[in-house]
Amino acid sequence: MSESSAEAVMAVASAATGATGNWRRATGIAGAAIGVVAAGAAAGVAIERMTVGRGMRKKARLALDSAGPYGALRGTPGKAYADDGTELYYEVDDVEPEGGSAPRRRRLFGRKAPLPVTVVFSHGYCLSQDSWHFQRAALRGVVRTVYWDQRSHGRSGRGARQVRDGVPVDIEQLGRDLKAVVDAAAPDGPLVLVGHSMGGMTVMALADQYPELIRDRVVATAFVGTSSGRLGEVNFGLPVAGVNAVRRILPGVLKALGQQAALVEKGRQATADLFAGIIKRYSFASRDVDPAVARFAERMIEGTPIDVVAEFYPAFTDHDKTEALAHFKGFPVLVLAGIGDLVTPSEHSEAIAGLLPDAELVLVPDAGHLVMLEHPEVVTDRLADLLTRAGAVPAGATVGGYGTSSTAQPG
Repeated sequence: MSESSAEAVMAVASAATGATGNWRRATGIAGAAIGVVAAGAAAGVAIERMTVGRGMRKKARLALDSAGPYGALRGTPGKAYADDGTELYYEVDDVEPEGGSAPRRRRLFGRKAPLPVTVVFSHGYCLSQDSWHFQRAALRGVVRTVYWDQRSHGRSGRGARQVRDGVPVDIEQLGRDLKAVVDAAAPDGPLVLVGHSMGGMTVMALADQYPELIRDRVVATAFVGTSSGRLGEVNFGLPVAGVNAVRRILPGVLKALGQQAALVEKGRQATADLFAGIIKRYSFASRDVDPAVARFAERMIEGTPIDVVAEFYPAFTDHDKTEALAHFKGFPVLVLAGIGDLVTPSEHSEAIAGLLPDAELVLVPDAGHLVMLEHPEVVTDRLADLLTRAGAVPAGATVGGYGTSSTAQPG
């Protein structure tokens, strides 16, 4: 990002945070650029605007929304309640019984019934349980799985303490939320915990507060594109001057924008093309991602209200669960990240693996932050192996039929 671009971002922030600023003008840009710097995507979007009309782009988005199957998988719904009363929505995919509907699907791990293990998936910031679409399609009917929406995300309720008392979210709260979901959806039996980004931090917070649960019930864990701390040092792929400017202004901008949510949402809609470019840059690293998958990610992020974005953001700066990683020693652990991840760089995954010497570290080339959508075949394959090593599925099984998000055809 150039110095002039940094100055432009700060000018937007100044207008957005000023008491007498023109909110309708400021939020049109700042709302779309929230959480990241727009300059990195702006050039490509500008070129597209010269060649593709707004009407055509809108029709393309509508076509993708109506035809895309992503996020359509549903399970048995359930509700858990956090310690502050927040309603947490989850879904369960149970093991398919022998002689049931197995012929309709390709089995990943053979016909032998798996051990009674429950795999609990925790999603990341500004996403929902649907971000595990490909892994869910692969595993459903084979092993018992639970997918849940973090507070204020997806189908879960708004955080009660945040709305009622104005208390900011912290990662510790998310760990307690996960405990409530486990108690409701999987009160007994062995567990495998899988977390992406903020979801991985949630798993760490669970271990920090409930080490006996990890010791007594967890048989394997997967950390996908996540961090145990020092997120305040991430530069989002920007030069030092640019990222320092963003760090100075972003907390204030987010707080101010969160207080003007209705206007900001209008601004995000008005600048949908720029917002889509930003999402793609910070979600994916490869060039051949299926446009429908990219649009699917865009819809999830668009669906997170700006006031929720604002109330969660400060928690990441304070997040430090390095010491909690010790609770994951002694059983199979997968640590996986995209080499092109600009949000939680792969160095953070390497640091986690460095503290868990027996963990499997997988760094995926040509992959960004949403690696489970960008390269689902890699993530699903490694999860399948993890489940096999944990005894959740028969050994020697092969994996297939989980789909791909690439537009490139196999050779």
